This record gives sequence, structure tokens and C-alpha cells, in this order.
Amino acid sequence: MQMSERGRELIREHEGLRLTAYMCPARRWTIGYGHTGADVHEGQRISAAAAEALLEADLARIEPAVAEAAGAATQGQYDALVSFAYNVGPAALRRSTLIRKHRAGAHEAAAREFGRWVCAGRWRLSGLKRRRAAEAALYRS
Repeated sequence: MQMSERGRELIREHEGLRLTAYMCPARRWTIGYGHTGADVHEGQRISAAAAEALLEADLARIEPAVAEAAGAATQGQYDALVSFAYNVGPAALRRSTLIRKHRAGAHEAAAREFGRWVCAGRWRLSGLKRRRAAEAALYRS
């Protein structure tokens, strides 16, 4: 299975496009559509095409981890789980109650788990609330 355009649009919408590196609420240098890593540094600038390439490279790294963790999934479930892992990381997905409930076939309970992931550090973020609601709706679709 591969991330659909609908799933990519969810990531683009909620990450936003930033062509200059910024410090995100989780205190990590970030650029493009939420790309983080050792290759991102203060003052860095990229083009929109480079941001799209980073998004695709990040998805190529995250999707296999999600596919392995999730097992069987509908397209909506898969896209929502990839968006979630794109934001919190594949390791957090693998440790989550959300993925345990998904694998157990408790899909409505899994969908409700998205709403528990709305904090960055000690702070509840309204942007994360909106993103998790969109992911849960996509998961249910």
C-alpha cells in the first residue's frame, strides 16, 4: 500500500509549507512540510520543489515502518497512520495504544486514540487537536 494524494494533502495542510527553517514547538529545527533532521539548521532556505522532495523522502522512510506496524488496513486507515507517524515518528506509533487497538481490529477505539496525541512537551496545541481530528476522520473513512 502507498500513501494516497488525500493523505499527502492532509500532511501538507497540517504541517504547512515553510521555506525557511524554524524552531517547532517540540524544539527541533524544521523546514518544508515538517521535515526535521540533522540536515536542517538555523537560517536554511529551500525551494518549494525541494520541500516536496523532502516530503517524498520522509514518506519513503516512514511508510515501510507504518506498513509493518499496522498490518492490514484500509487506504484511509493507512493514510491516517502515516500522517500520524510523520508527525510523532514511527517509534511512537509502534509503542502506541492506537496501533495496538488497530491491530486488534478495534478500529473505533483506535480512531479515538488519535485525540490523545495533542501535546508538544507539556503544551496542548490547538493545531494538533485539529490535525488529530482530521486523522481520526480519515482513519474512519
